[in-house]
Amino acid sequence: MLVITRREGEEVVIGDPKNPIGVVRIASVKGERVRVAFDFPRDVEIHRREIADQIIIEIEEPPAVIGEIKPATAQ
Repeated sequence: MLVITRREGEEVVIGDPKNPIGVVRIASVKGERVRVAFDFPRDVEIHRREIADQIIIEIEEPPAVIGEIKPATAQ
């Protein structure tokens, strides 16, 4: 894991500096709250850790089937 220090307004370039995958910028720092801005292509998924964990759980353990739809019978 890489740990770096950045001040408000400073950026981190992800990937090749000539053609980066994306950029992470420290938008603001207020007390213990840090706002981080991500500039990545729309096809790159970005999730908070708690949301990413929920997605993994749903993929590994899909919800149980509680019923099924039966085709209509001819009358």
